[in-house]
Amino acid sequence: MDLILTFDYIGTLVFAISGTLSAAEKKLDLFGAAFIGFVTAIGGGTVRDVILGDTPIAWIRNIDYFYIILLGVIITMIFQRAVQKLRTTLFLFDTIGLGVFTMIGLEKGLSFGLSEPIAVMMGICSAVVGGIIRDTLNNEVPLIFQREIYATACIAGALVYLTLRYFMVMPEITQIVSVAVVITVRLLAIKYNISLPKMSIMEEHK
Repeated sequence: MDLILTFDYIGTLVFAISGTLSAAEKKLDLFGAAFIGFVTAIGGGTVRDVILGDTPIAWIRNIDYFYIILLGVIITMIFQRAVQKLRTTLFLFDTIGLGVFTMIGLEKGLSFGLSEPIAVMMGICSAVVGGIIRDTLNNEVPLIFQREIYATACIAGALVYLTLRYFMVMPEITQIVSVAVVITVRLLAIKYNISLPKMSIMEEHK
């Protein structure tokens, strides 16, 4: 199994756990928690593949994704308290998943002959749409629309990927470095409380 596929599976597992745990905190029933766990893990890739017309969708073609997501849901349901104590570890893996899914979506977009800006959008879609669906179903403002650095980290990693690809750096190095950039940007933003400025509407003074 190659490194990227391994990271892909890890990211899928952790996104499933993240979704299920968020639903449990909202005190949803077992079906609701399992459903949100599934859509969190596969939402981004599903939307990406539908847009690209790549059907059957990746997780339907590869049954391993189903079992990995199911495992994440079951683990969270059985060991909910233990999982909650591992939030820092989960955040790290979630960030790794963010980087890996960005890179995978970007590569897939390029393989379909898309222009580089659109391919970057496919990378971002792969990484963040699952979280958007999760937060929306949980009646929360999606993380990507808040001040926290999230999609911006994906963009940074994607730009590094395209730069290294332009200079014909080895694909394996390009993949690892671009994922590392997403992880580093996100972790630094959290550590130093870096965020994008909020949009505000100036009130007209009479």
